[in-house]
Amino acid sequence: MVKNKFVADYQVNTSKKIIFPYLSTASGLSEWFADDVTIDSDKNFNFVYDGIDHYARVTAIRSNHGVKFEFFDPSLPDEEDHSYVEFRLEENELTQTLFLKVIDYSDSYDDEEQEEIWDGLITTLKEIIGG
Repeated sequence: MVKNKFVADYQVNTSKKIIFPYLSTASGLSEWFADDVTIDSDKNFNFVYDGIDHYARVTAIRSNHGVKFEFFDPSLPDEEDHSYVEFRLEENELTQTLFLKVIDYSDSYDDEEQEEIWDGLITTLKEIIGG
């Protein structure tokens, strides 16, 4: 299946220290990103959407700057072109404005549908953090 890379920037009115736990921890992500998120003993994340498990591992993390989750299928250990979602916090030096950059590389949706999904998720996140 052909994968699609969706990239969007969202202005958030909060600090990196406040928003980062919502992007990088199971408890934070379960509040806005998935129905439930757990971490197993191997530090793999399990994102549950509509009762379906989606496993991911953190492949990059930089405290208060960004995190990347690479999804994998435990039944296909040799799969190479993994879907991933990456969250980056970027600050405009001139205006001191904070942006959340979302990079979603998956085989699920077209750009318009991806934009609607992410707009809804980020709206929920902003309501939670007050930003």
